[in-house]
Amino acid sequence: GIPYDSDRGRGIAGALTAILTGRAYRQSAEMARSKGPFNGYEKNREPFLKVMRMHRDSAYAIKAEDCPQNLLKAAREDWDDVVALGEVHGFRNAQATVLAPTGTIGLLMDCDTTGVEPDFALVKFKKLAGGGYFKIVNESVPEALRRLGYTKEQSQEILAYVMGTNTLKSAASPVNDRALAERGLTAEEIARVEAQLPKVFELRHAFNAFNVGDACLKRLGFTAEDDLLAKLGFSEAEIDQANDVLCGRMTVEGAPHLKEEHLPIFDCANKCGKIGQRFIHWMGHIKMMGATQPFISGAISKTINMPAETTVDEIKEAYWQSWKLGLKAVALYRDGCKASQPLSTKSDKKKAAAGASETDIEAEVQKRVAAELARLAAEAKTQNLMQGQLLPTTVAAPVSPTAASQSPKRFRLPRKRTGFTQEARIAGQKVYLRTGEYEDGTLGEIFVDLAKEGAAFRSMMNCFAISVSLGLQYGVPLKEFIDVFTFSRFEPQGPVDHPNIKMCTSIVDYLFRVLALEYQGQTEFAQVKPADGETRHRRVTDFIRKTEIAQAAAAPAPVAETQAPSPQASAGAIPVHAVNVAGNPEASALSEHLGKMMGDAPFCNLCGHTTVRNGVCYKCLNCGNTLGCS
Repeated sequence: GIPYDSDRGRGIAGALTAILTGRAYRQSAEMARSKGPFNGYEKNREPFLKVMRMHRDSAYAIKAEDCPQNLLKAAREDWDDVVALGEVHGFRNAQATVLAPTGTIGLLMDCDTTGVEPDFALVKFKKLAGGGYFKIVNESVPEALRRLGYTKEQSQEILAYVMGTNTLKSAASPVNDRALAERGLTAEEIARVEAQLPKVFELRHAFNAFNVGDACLKRLGFTAEDDLLAKLGFSEAEIDQANDVLCGRMTVEGAPHLKEEHLPIFDCANKCGKIGQRFIHWMGHIKMMGATQPFISGAISKTINMPAETTVDEIKEAYWQSWKLGLKAVALYRDGCKASQPLSTKSDKKKAAAGASETDIEAEVQKRVAAELARLAAEAKTQNLMQGQLLPTTVAAPVSPTAASQSPKRFRLPRKRTGFTQEARIAGQKVYLRTGEYEDGTLGEIFVDLAKEGAAFRSMMNCFAISVSLGLQYGVPLKEFIDVFTFSRFEPQGPVDHPNIKMCTSIVDYLFRVLALEYQGQTEFAQVKPADGETRHRRVTDFIRKTEIAQAAAAPAPVAETQAPSPQASAGAIPVHAVNVAGNPEASALSEHLGKMMGDAPFCNLCGHTTVRNGVCYKCLNCGNTLGCS
């Protein structure tokens, strides 16, 4: 075994990469002998040959003590041939290689690692797109132990330490088949739990309601929400001990028989398991990339994994060292910096801090609730203005959590109301959006009609429109609906013949883009900006201004009663007059919304490559095609 972060490991990686690219360019020169070089080669002949000589010089720069002689000899011979053939025939290819993980291909080829990456961990759990996890175990560990000289029995004990025994018949575990049978589980129920052990993070995940069955829960008097192991009478210490024995420690650190000098061979990108402390330093990743970059035409796609406690200065240093080593690209990832990550080394179960009483927790919750209510009250005036409300706006006074839990009041629309109907086609599907408004111009309901839709889809859209309408009438700000539903993705999607909205990702996305434009005045969601006065928001705002001027000139006396407010005006609140706000408080709404989104880019309709967001549209980095922007 050879450690990843070692001179010999880097020497072997460099030699292998030199052979890979050298053979590719050698074949390219052979092709040029028959087919001729690529277009434009003659104009770039000398610089191109200079680069080939630099590749060859790098092959001769690999230290002999860091690489097996057969690999080193093959690498140098390949690059000698490349330079000799290239000077005579040229090259058919301008570039030959990049280094990428190719995760899908690697999975099909049963590779433990991909590209120039070290293993993420000896045992890791991959998050599935449809929900759930599956366990991935490095299958090279047994072979490495064999090559290091460990006996079969020693290797089995080391593997059991790392990956667990995966059987409830283990006497070393307090949670075993005999103990479970004494506590009322049948042999069939125990077998179902045991079958899940090779797949789970920890023991508790195997002891769930689905595995033991409803009959078992009913017989023992448990519920599906109970911690079954604790209910069966096992202590936390016993559960932890059983977890180590049955599911494994997921690290070789502390394994029986394993020699200290062999630990670096099993080092991974992250700490392994709960007790592991060793991992490959981020500089080890950069040095490995530096060893292979001299033999790559393009760049290296590789993640430099950094622990969660990494500082900003260390990240700066990583970029600086990458530049010094001549890397063409570098990507950093600090463990746990995203809300979700595809691979992890341990479960995310968090235990409450020792000594934290329920009273303290409840007090903290109440404090946060009061702070949030105060923040919402401070924003009420701005939200009402952005809804286009004509009546004097109101700012609700902060209320207690008890008062906030009272039933909300519904503000019904007048029987005769105004609104508009918007017709559009989304990828050929005709869609009609109709709105209903309060007397002050605030949106109060929507209706959605589609041409040629099926009964099920029509019913779903009707129910969706009703739920949105009820939310508006109970006081949910339109902005909240816009933030939630814009960029929702499902068919039909694509080009739209609306005068301002030219591209959408679904019917729901289109609806709330239109509502944001018409009632909020938000132009961030529109591909074509409307002229002044084209949207209802602009016309309503102009009417507000004219009304306020007329009221100020007439100076009317205060009246005791006013019209019923729209849902955004809270009952029992203190009335204050709306004022003109300079600028648009929602100018950063799109940026804030996108920052909270997961990736949802569609495939390119020309080449099938995954697109990336480009403003409010998408573009393909593979062929240059754009979706809806041109």
